Amino acid sequence: MQEITVLELKRKLDEQQPVVLVDVREPEERAVSHIGGYHIPLANLPSQIWDLEEYKEFEIVVYCRSGARSANAVGYMLQMGFKKVYNLKGGMKAWKNEVDNSIEVA
Repeated sequence: MQEITVLELKRKLDEQQPVVLVDVREPEERAVSHIGGYHIPLANLPSQIWDLEEYKEFEIVVYCRSGARSANAVGYMLQMGFKKVYNLKGGMKAWKNEVDNSIEVA
C-alpha cells in the first residue's frame, strides 16, 4: 500500500496540486477537525464509492484519526479499480503533531 506523509500532503496542498481528499472518520470526529475533502465514513464506503468514480484516475489521499481505517479504505478502493490511492501516514494525529498544533483530534 502506498502512503503519503503529512508533510508531503501539506506541500501538495500548499502548491495547489490536484489531490482528492477522503475522510473516512465518523461524523463526530470530522466535526472536531478535518483538512477538507469528501466525508465518507469507512462503513459507508462500499455504498458510496461511486460518489468518487469521476476521480478514479486522480491522486486520492484517504485519512482517518491514526491511519488504520484509512489503510482499510485504500485497500478497498484499489480493489475497486482506483489507481492512485494513498493512505495518510499517521492520519489526523500526525497532521496535528507535524503541521497544525492548534487543531483538536477526536
